[in-house]
Amino acid sequence: MAESIKKRIAIFGSTGSIGRQTLEVIDAHPDLFEVEILTAQTNDKLLIEQALKYMPNAVVIGDERKYETVKAALIPKDIKVFAGESALEEVADFDNYDMMVAAIVGFAGLKPTLKAVEKGKAIGLANKETLVVAGDIVMQLAVEKRAPIIPVDSEHSAIFQCLIGETRNKIEKIILTASGGPFLGKKPNFLVNVKKDHALQHPNWAMGAKITIDSATLMNKGLEMIEAKWLFNLNPNQIEVIIHPQSIVHSMVQFEDGSIKAQMSLPDMKLPIQYALTFPQRFDNKIPRANFKKIPTLSFEEPDIKTFRNLSLAKIALEKGGNIPCVLNAANEIAVWAFLNNRIGFLDITAVIEKAMQKINYIEKPNLGDYFESDGEARNFAASLIKI
Repeated sequence: MAESIKKRIAIFGSTGSIGRQTLEVIDAHPDLFEVEILTAQTNDKLLIEQALKYMPNAVVIGDERKYETVKAALIPKDIKVFAGESALEEVADFDNYDMMVAAIVGFAGLKPTLKAVEKGKAIGLANKETLVVAGDIVMQLAVEKRAPIIPVDSEHSAIFQCLIGETRNKIEKIILTASGGPFLGKKPNFLVNVKKDHALQHPNWAMGAKITIDSATLMNKGLEMIEAKWLFNLNPNQIEVIIHPQSIVHSMVQFEDGSIKAQMSLPDMKLPIQYALTFPQRFDNKIPRANFKKIPTLSFEEPDIKTFRNLSLAKIALEKGGNIPCVLNAANEIAVWAFLNNRIGFLDITAVIEKAMQKINYIEKPNLGDYFESDGEARNFAASLIKI
């Protein structure tokens, strides 16, 4: 490919798990992509390392205390350096990139993603919280601005891939698969004593700490249900979750004739990342292939929502809508942070979320300001419960 038609990529959250794997995909296809923007919240060391390797136009370090360090390392290389939360939006407003990989963890990813959508940029969406919190606003804006949103989550990428060529065909339901996490089959009397080191050991996927805990509590699947509603314009009763411990079938779509399409591969996030970057084409790669002679069983079972109640809470939020998914997400972010910092137990995560959902005022049709207010209220309430 000629130098001039390389796709220019902005990675928001480049030092996290998805960001690092996105750079690995870019390394494998240097003729297809170039890196224009990199952002990180606190990991200045890795951000500097990445910037010196990829020579982007600009970088953002969220933690303003680290600005001078990053600036000293990169300004001599003619790389623009910005700092702070507002800089994420400022840089998302640049014209010098074609696609944003939205990989910032949590609610913090919403503002820069909205800014990129407003610019009509393609979005490789790895930040599910953006749609959980404000899916109605984000998707409406994406339609108005003709900004393609291509999911990077393995489950939503699977559904997206299954729907190619099916535009006129009615979806009966989608089936999101969940590995079940490290505590599949365990009961509350076991979970009450779980420590973070145990919860961070995911059986199939290598992910960041926050999403790994969400996977262990099944909240990740709950957030994915809410995300799927907005991405694929579904009703809550069209979204089903099934436990699939092998993580080979990444999700399925059932059409109105009863036919089911599934997307399958070994669990490796680089595959959905590459698909989002190269869509609508597929390119060769060195990602390991599934060998079904060595996979004797693909099993499926009902999720245990009595034990893993986060999934039930997410279903309630999905059905009730309004600002409740935003509240659920905010309280979950605080509770997961507290668990990772040994401030609360594993089962307390659910208790904090449930109390926040009961406490914060319900708004049926929130605007963007309402979402930010609900997020702040839910965080403050959750923090007061934990006594942060």
